[in-house]
Amino acid sequence: MTYSTESIRNIAFAGHAGVGKTSLFEALLVAGGAIQSAGSVERGNTVSDSDSQEKSRAHSIDSCVANLDHGDCHVNLIDTAGYADFRGATLASLSAVETVAVVVNAINGIEYGTRRMMMHAKARGLARVLVINKIDFDGANLPVLVDALRDEFGSECLPVNLPANRGNRVLDCFFHTEGTTDFSSLAEAHQRILDQVVEINEGVMDSYLDAGEGALTPEQLHDAFEQCLREGHLVPICFVSARTGAGIREFLDLAARLLPNPAEGNPPPFARDDGTPLAVSADPSAHVIADVFKIVNDPFVGKLGVFRVWQGTVRRDSQLLVDDGRKPFKVGHLFRVQGKSHVEIEAAVPGDIAAVAKVEEIHFDAVLHDSHDEDRISLAPLAFPAPMFGLALEPKHKGQEQKLSNALARLAEEDPCFRVEHHKELNETVVRGLSDLHLKVMLERMRERYGVEVDSHPPRIAYRETIAGHAEGHHRHKKQTGGAGQFGEVFLRVEPMERGAGFEFVDAVKGGVIPGQFLPAIEKGVRQAMEHGAVAGYPLQDVRVTVYDGKYHAVDSKEVAFISAGKKAFLDAVVKARPTVLEPIVNIEVAIPEHNVGDVTGGLAGKRARILGTDSQRGGELVIKAQAPLAELTDYPTELKSMTGGRGRYSLDLSHYEAVPATVQKQLSEAWKPHAEED
Repeated sequence: MTYSTESIRNIAFAGHAGVGKTSLFEALLVAGGAIQSAGSVERGNTVSDSDSQEKSRAHSIDSCVANLDHGDCHVNLIDTAGYADFRGATLASLSAVETVAVVVNAINGIEYGTRRMMMHAKARGLARVLVINKIDFDGANLPVLVDALRDEFGSECLPVNLPANRGNRVLDCFFHTEGTTDFSSLAEAHQRILDQVVEINEGVMDSYLDAGEGALTPEQLHDAFEQCLREGHLVPICFVSARTGAGIREFLDLAARLLPNPAEGNPPPFARDDGTPLAVSADPSAHVIADVFKIVNDPFVGKLGVFRVWQGTVRRDSQLLVDDGRKPFKVGHLFRVQGKSHVEIEAAVPGDIAAVAKVEEIHFDAVLHDSHDEDRISLAPLAFPAPMFGLALEPKHKGQEQKLSNALARLAEEDPCFRVEHHKELNETVVRGLSDLHLKVMLERMRERYGVEVDSHPPRIAYRETIAGHAEGHHRHKKQTGGAGQFGEVFLRVEPMERGAGFEFVDAVKGGVIPGQFLPAIEKGVRQAMEHGAVAGYPLQDVRVTVYDGKYHAVDSKEVAFISAGKKAFLDAVVKARPTVLEPIVNIEVAIPEHNVGDVTGGLAGKRARILGTDSQRGGELVIKAQAPLAELTDYPTELKSMTGGRGRYSLDLSHYEAVPATVQKQLSEAWKPHAEED
């Protein structure tokens, strides 16, 4: 069955862990006739949580795509993980939708994940809907929660429906004014949200003021409502109970009648190779442009690339290019994704979500297109939290090194926040993720899927080196071995750059004292020295190097001579320029029971942390915000578990690099000296 772009709705469900997103996902699929009966998280038989890790842990780890039909609308739904440990896949899914439904637990109210997902959705310019789940549970104080949402996220948060009959029914208040509700008045709620909507558009406002709401057509109301969502002028609040089904059909009605369709959303910033923006429109007859937002590596099915179509129509048996590739691949099979099931389809129009299998060139965030005239289309990279937790790995059984490498590469393809590093100088493979739990799940998945078991230990902290002053360096490389000799002499100066600026190489040579052909060799030598460090063996950064003088020999000068001269001249300058070791500083947010606040803040203070503030949560929970050196947090998961009886949780994001204390730099330097002398 083929759908028009205007009839498609794309919605991602996000929010804190435990708010009931997966159960709500199931209830919606049942209401739309996509499945016969709802599964449960406890029984491990939901559409969303099909992975063995998700079933055993009873919570989502990956995002899950499914779809349903409601009236004339085709609705693509994406269920996302609530734990911050797995937010890479969650953030990736936001690139495929126009609307983010942030689910809130009616009992617990606003939680850490609620704020985070509202922030991410707003930053990406997506329509936001607050969905209050579990409205029929004892202890839910819905009027207080609505006030809290408005206080936290703004007065633009307004109910679009209201609960009735003690949370067992939900009544629409956008199109209706009569009915008995559990709190507030349907007529008053109707008037508030109508006033909010009509004021966004002068034409609609004029019609409303002249002739009342009866003069407004459904199209005018939809257009004004959609504009409000897109511009952040309105955040509808919906009430549902995934347990009883209350509000489920009302939510689908809202999606069909008022939420933006793909032609009304804002496409991501595609660009041509020269950086000029590429205008993308939801035109089914134009060249195909699609974006891969999810990769699944199934040992039996192979690689599956799930993509959102932004322009053109992807048809079975058509030819597509990946990024700037010159060789197209054939879309032999085109699928609609329903959890872990795949239904073959003939075509996918703009706005739809589809998948192709067994195309090795496809990767996360790949741009798929069919235009050789525009064969260098790129997409601005998405911003993801930096994976700060690391583990050094080695296979438990000898001879499995290649198998380990292949398995890690497959896992890294699926998760934008799981990275693999190979440190040649240490002969060490390091994986990095968002938390210890994130890495534990990935290693368990590797063992189950690919049969690779590993031993692990903490890796070296990702320190960096830089300089704090200006200095000059010089080296003459001269070697005579009986035949042709080697000669190269370099004078250069170094100076610090702003933190995060990287590296700059400047050619200031005058009069041809060093021929231009040898400048790349000097830069190569400098980069080699930067890679291995000068005082503690860590990569150098934020340095400008200016080569201003030197000598060469018409016969003996060779690239290898200037590589060596450049490297040693650079090291000569660096040791005079107050070299400094930098350490990664992370933002840490720790959610704990209030009675543990003294122990936890004291523990953080002992780790050189700076406490930035605290936020009180409902249910007697407190969130501590701080900055701390990553090196001090190696054993923090165990410590926090011990201090809070397993109830504490935390997340990390890289903040910046700053100089280590002098005592730490001395320890690092002394530990590195024996290795430097061997080299």
